[in-house]
Amino acid sequence: MSETSQEVLVSTDNHVATIVIDRPRARNAISRPTMDALHTALDEIESQDIRVLVLRGAGDKAFVSGGDLKELSAIRDEAGAAEMATRMRHFLDRLASYPVPVIAAVNGHALGGGAEVAVAADIRVMADDASIGFTQALLGIMPAWGGAERLVELVGASRALFLVAATRRLSASEARDFGLVEVVAPREQFDEEVAALSRAIARMPSNAARSIKAVISAAAPRIHPHLEHEAIDHFARLWASEDHWRMADEHLAKLKSKKAGR
Repeated sequence: MSETSQEVLVSTDNHVATIVIDRPRARNAISRPTMDALHTALDEIESQDIRVLVLRGAGDKAFVSGGDLKELSAIRDEAGAAEMATRMRHFLDRLASYPVPVIAAVNGHALGGGAEVAVAADIRVMADDASIGFTQALLGIMPAWGGAERLVELVGASRALFLVAATRRLSASEARDFGLVEVVAPREQFDEEVAALSRAIARMPSNAARSIKAVISAAAPRIHPHLEHEAIDHFARLWASEDHWRMADEHLAKLKSKKAGR
Protein backbone atom coordinates (compact mmCIF):
# COMPACT_ATOMS: atom_id res chain seq x y z
CA MET A 1 0.00 0.00 0.00
CA SER A 2 1.38 3.41 -1.00
CA GLU A 3 0.69 6.75 0.64
CA THR A 4 -0.54 9.34 -1.82
CA SER A 5 -0.45 11.63 1.21
CA GLN A 6 -0.81 11.14 4.94
CA GLU A 7 -4.57 11.23 4.38
CA VAL A 8 -5.13 8.88 1.43
CA LEU A 9 -3.76 5.36 0.93
CA VAL A 10 -3.71 3.47 -2.36
CA SER A 11 -3.18 -0.25 -2.93
CA THR A 12 -3.64 -2.68 -5.82
CA ASP A 13 -4.01 -6.44 -5.73
CA ASN A 14 -5.14 -8.83 -8.48
CA HIS A 15 -6.64 -6.04 -10.59
CA VAL A 16 -8.46 -4.48 -7.62
CA ALA A 17 -7.47 -0.94 -6.62
CA THR A 18 -8.39 0.32 -3.16
CA ILE A 19 -8.38 3.95 -2.09
CA VAL A 20 -8.66 4.58 1.67
CA ILE A 21 -9.46 7.97 3.17
CA ASP A 22 -7.28 7.71 6.25
CA ARG A 23 -8.40 10.42 8.68
CA PRO A 24 -10.07 8.40 11.46
CA ARG A 25 -9.50 11.09 14.12
CA ALA A 26 -11.55 13.47 11.96
CA ARG A 27 -14.06 10.70 11.16
CA ASN A 28 -12.58 10.69 7.65
CA ALA A 29 -13.89 14.17 6.94
CA ILE A 30 -12.72 15.76 3.70
CA SER A 31 -10.23 18.64 3.89
CA ARG A 32 -8.73 20.52 0.96
CA PRO A 33 -5.51 18.44 1.14
CA THR A 34 -7.70 15.32 1.10
CA MET A 35 -9.35 16.52 -2.11
CA ASP A 36 -5.96 16.99 -3.75
CA ALA A 37 -4.78 13.58 -2.53
CA LEU A 38 -7.88 11.87 -3.92
CA HIS A 39 -7.24 13.34 -7.36
CA THR A 40 -3.63 12.14 -7.12
CA ALA A 41 -4.80 8.66 -6.13
CA LEU A 42 -6.85 8.34 -9.31
CA ASP A 43 -3.90 9.60 -11.34
CA GLU A 44 -1.71 6.93 -9.72
CA ILE A 45 -3.85 3.97 -10.80
CA GLU A 46 -4.93 5.21 -14.24
CA SER A 47 -2.13 3.45 -16.12
CA GLN A 48 -2.61 0.10 -14.34
CA ASP A 49 -4.76 -2.88 -15.34
CA ILE A 50 -7.53 -2.18 -12.86
CA ARG A 51 -10.87 -3.95 -13.24
CA VAL A 52 -12.60 -2.70 -10.12
CA LEU A 53 -12.00 0.24 -7.79
CA VAL A 54 -12.94 0.23 -4.08
CA LEU A 55 -13.24 3.41 -2.04
CA ARG A 56 -13.56 3.28 1.75
CA GLY A 57 -12.79 5.12 4.96
CA ALA A 58 -10.29 4.04 7.60
CA GLY A 59 -11.52 2.33 10.75
CA ASP A 60 -15.05 1.17 11.42
CA LYS A 61 -16.77 4.32 12.68
CA ALA A 62 -17.07 6.51 9.61
CA PHE A 63 -16.99 6.07 5.85
CA VAL A 64 -16.82 9.82 5.30
CA SER A 65 -18.42 12.30 7.69
CA GLY A 66 -18.60 15.10 5.13
CA GLY A 67 -16.41 18.14 4.73
CA ASP A 68 -13.98 18.98 7.53
CA LEU A 69 -15.68 22.00 9.10
CA LYS A 70 -12.67 22.84 11.26
CA GLU A 71 -10.41 23.10 8.22
CA LEU A 72 -12.95 24.49 5.76
CA SER A 73 -14.20 27.17 8.15
CA ALA A 74 -11.39 29.39 6.91
CA ILE A 75 -13.38 29.76 3.69
CA ARG A 76 -15.96 32.53 4.25
CA ASP A 77 -16.60 34.07 0.84
CA GLU A 78 -18.63 32.82 -2.12
CA ALA A 79 -15.63 32.58 -4.45
CA GLY A 80 -13.71 30.38 -2.02
CA ALA A 81 -16.75 28.21 -1.38
CA ALA A 82 -17.31 27.76 -5.10
CA GLU A 83 -13.68 26.78 -5.67
CA MET A 84 -13.76 24.26 -2.83
CA ALA A 85 -17.02 22.68 -3.94
CA THR A 86 -15.92 22.55 -7.57
CA ARG A 87 -12.67 20.76 -6.62
CA MET A 88 -14.48 17.96 -4.80
CA ARG A 89 -17.30 17.77 -7.34
CA HIS A 90 -14.76 17.21 -10.09
CA PHE A 91 -13.17 14.38 -8.12
CA LEU A 92 -16.55 12.69 -7.64
CA ASP A 93 -17.34 13.19 -11.33
CA ARG A 94 -14.04 11.45 -12.11
CA LEU A 95 -15.02 8.66 -9.74
CA ALA A 96 -18.52 8.31 -11.20
CA SER A 97 -17.17 8.19 -14.76
CA TYR A 98 -14.19 5.96 -13.94
CA PRO A 99 -14.00 3.35 -16.75
CA VAL A 100 -14.37 0.28 -14.49
CA PRO A 101 -16.95 -0.52 -11.78
CA VAL A 102 -16.51 1.46 -8.54
CA ILE A 103 -17.56 0.07 -5.16
CA ALA A 104 -18.16 2.29 -2.14
CA ALA A 105 -17.33 0.17 0.90
CA VAL A 106 -19.47 2.06 3.40
CA ASN A 107 -17.64 0.83 6.48
CA GLY A 108 -19.24 3.41 8.78
CA HIS A 109 -21.51 6.42 8.80
CA ALA A 110 -21.77 8.35 5.51
CA LEU A 111 -23.17 11.78 6.32
CA GLY A 112 -23.48 15.03 4.41
CA GLY A 113 -20.70 15.07 1.85
CA GLY A 114 -20.01 11.46 2.81
CA ALA A 115 -23.36 10.46 1.34
CA GLU A 116 -22.38 12.32 -1.84
CA VAL A 117 -19.17 10.31 -1.99
CA ALA A 118 -21.11 7.05 -1.56
CA VAL A 119 -23.58 7.72 -4.37
CA ALA A 120 -20.77 8.61 -6.78
CA ALA A 121 -19.86 4.91 -6.80
CA ASP A 122 -21.62 2.35 -8.98
CA ILE A 123 -22.26 -0.12 -6.16
CA ARG A 124 -22.53 0.38 -2.41
CA VAL A 125 -21.77 -2.28 0.22
CA MET A 126 -22.76 -1.08 3.68
CA ALA A 127 -22.05 -2.39 7.16
CA ASP A 128 -25.27 -3.22 8.96
CA ASP A 129 -24.52 -0.85 11.85
CA ALA A 130 -23.74 2.15 9.61
CA SER A 131 -26.05 4.93 8.52
CA ILE A 132 -26.28 7.33 5.58
CA GLY A 133 -27.84 10.76 5.31
CA PHE A 134 -27.79 13.88 3.19
CA THR A 135 -27.64 16.08 6.28
CA GLN A 136 -26.20 19.27 4.77
CA ALA A 137 -29.37 21.29 5.50
CA LEU A 138 -28.65 20.92 9.22
CA LEU A 139 -25.81 23.37 8.55
CA GLY A 140 -27.86 25.63 6.30
CA ILE A 141 -26.22 24.39 3.09
CA MET A 142 -27.01 21.86 0.36
CA PRO A 143 -25.30 19.05 -1.57
CA ALA A 144 -23.01 20.55 -4.21
CA TRP A 145 -20.65 17.71 -5.11
CA GLY A 146 -23.10 16.15 -7.59
CA GLY A 147 -24.80 14.05 -4.93
CA ALA A 148 -28.26 15.59 -5.27
CA GLU A 149 -28.39 14.78 -8.97
CA ARG A 150 -27.10 11.25 -8.47
CA LEU A 151 -29.54 10.72 -5.60
CA VAL A 152 -32.43 11.55 -7.94
CA GLU A 153 -31.17 8.88 -10.35
CA LEU A 154 -31.11 6.29 -7.58
CA VAL A 155 -34.35 6.97 -5.72
CA GLY A 156 -36.43 9.40 -7.81
CA ALA A 157 -37.10 13.11 -7.36
CA SER A 158 -39.71 12.89 -4.58
CA ARG A 159 -37.64 10.60 -2.37
CA ALA A 160 -34.51 12.63 -3.08
CA LEU A 161 -36.24 15.84 -1.99
CA PHE A 162 -37.55 14.08 1.12
CA LEU A 163 -34.12 12.77 2.10
CA VAL A 164 -32.29 16.07 1.51
CA ALA A 165 -34.88 18.52 2.84
CA ALA A 166 -35.82 16.44 5.89
CA THR A 167 -32.16 15.51 6.51
CA ARG A 168 -33.34 11.94 7.03
CA ARG A 169 -30.60 9.64 8.30
CA LEU A 170 -31.19 6.08 7.11
CA SER A 171 -30.05 2.84 8.70
CA ALA A 172 -28.37 0.33 6.43
CA SER A 173 -31.57 -1.68 5.99
CA GLU A 174 -33.60 1.48 5.28
CA ALA A 175 -31.01 2.59 2.74
CA ARG A 176 -31.33 -0.77 0.98
CA ASP A 177 -35.12 -0.41 0.93
CA PHE A 178 -34.77 3.08 -0.57
CA GLY A 179 -32.51 1.75 -3.33
CA LEU A 180 -29.44 3.58 -2.03
CA VAL A 181 -27.45 0.47 -1.14
CA GLU A 182 -27.06 -2.84 -2.98
CA VAL A 183 -25.53 -5.00 -0.23
CA VAL A 184 -25.88 -4.82 3.56
CA ALA A 185 -23.32 -6.96 5.38
CA PRO A 186 -23.02 -7.89 9.06
CA ARG A 187 -20.16 -5.93 10.62
CA GLU A 188 -18.10 -9.07 11.26
CA GLN A 189 -18.43 -10.12 7.61
CA PHE A 190 -18.16 -6.69 6.02
CA ASP A 191 -14.56 -6.85 4.80
CA GLU A 192 -15.07 -10.31 3.31
CA GLU A 193 -18.26 -9.21 1.53
CA VAL A 194 -16.38 -6.31 -0.06
CA ALA A 195 -13.45 -8.55 -0.98
CA ALA A 196 -15.69 -11.26 -2.45
CA LEU A 197 -17.58 -8.77 -4.62
CA SER A 198 -14.34 -7.15 -5.75
CA ARG A 199 -12.84 -10.53 -6.68
CA ALA A 200 -15.97 -11.52 -8.61
CA ILE A 201 -15.83 -8.36 -10.72
CA ALA A 202 -12.05 -8.51 -11.15
CA ARG A 203 -12.31 -11.99 -12.68
CA MET A 204 -13.70 -10.39 -15.83
CA PRO A 205 -11.20 -9.52 -18.54
CA SER A 206 -10.32 -5.84 -18.46
CA ASN A 207 -12.09 -5.14 -21.76
CA ALA A 208 -15.29 -6.74 -20.47
CA ALA A 209 -15.31 -4.69 -17.26
CA ARG A 210 -14.77 -1.49 -19.19
CA SER A 211 -17.32 -2.32 -21.90
CA ILE A 212 -20.04 -3.17 -19.38
CA LYS A 213 -19.40 0.05 -17.46
CA ALA A 214 -19.40 2.09 -20.67
CA VAL A 215 -22.74 0.77 -21.92
CA ILE A 216 -24.51 1.13 -18.58
CA SER A 217 -23.06 4.62 -18.05
CA ALA A 218 -24.28 5.65 -21.50
CA ALA A 219 -27.78 4.49 -20.62
CA ALA A 220 -27.77 6.40 -17.32
CA PRO A 221 -25.06 9.10 -17.24
CA ARG A 222 -23.52 9.59 -13.80
CA ILE A 223 -22.20 13.11 -14.32
CA HIS A 224 -24.20 16.27 -15.07
CA PRO A 225 -21.89 19.10 -16.16
CA HIS A 226 -24.86 21.14 -17.38
CA LEU A 227 -26.13 21.34 -13.78
CA GLU A 228 -22.78 22.14 -12.18
CA HIS A 229 -22.89 25.92 -12.37
CA GLU A 230 -26.33 26.23 -10.79
CA ALA A 231 -25.56 23.78 -7.98
CA ILE A 232 -22.23 25.43 -7.16
CA ASP A 233 -23.76 28.91 -7.30
CA HIS A 234 -26.55 28.00 -4.87
CA PHE A 235 -24.09 26.25 -2.54
CA ALA A 236 -21.62 29.16 -2.51
CA ARG A 237 -24.30 31.67 -1.55
CA LEU A 238 -25.54 29.40 1.24
CA TRP A 239 -22.00 28.72 2.48
CA ALA A 240 -21.21 32.43 2.80
CA SER A 241 -24.50 33.23 4.56
CA GLU A 242 -24.82 34.16 8.23
CA ASP A 243 -27.28 31.31 8.76
CA HIS A 244 -24.71 28.74 7.70
CA TRP A 245 -22.01 30.00 10.05
CA ARG A 246 -24.39 30.31 12.97
CA MET A 247 -25.53 26.71 12.43
CA ALA A 248 -21.96 25.53 11.83
CA ASP A 249 -20.74 27.17 15.03
CA GLU A 250 -23.57 25.54 16.98
CA HIS A 251 -22.67 22.16 15.47
CA LEU A 252 -18.98 22.50 16.31
CA ALA A 253 -19.86 23.56 19.86
CA LYS A 254 -21.99 20.44 20.28
CA LEU A 255 -19.16 18.24 19.01
CA LYS A 256 -16.69 19.91 21.37
CA SER A 257 -19.07 19.47 24.31
CA LYS A 258 -19.66 15.81 23.44
CA LYS A 259 -15.92 15.19 23.18
CA ALA A 260 -15.27 16.90 26.52
CA GLY A 261 -17.91 14.75 28.20
CA ARG A 262 -16.28 11.46 27.24
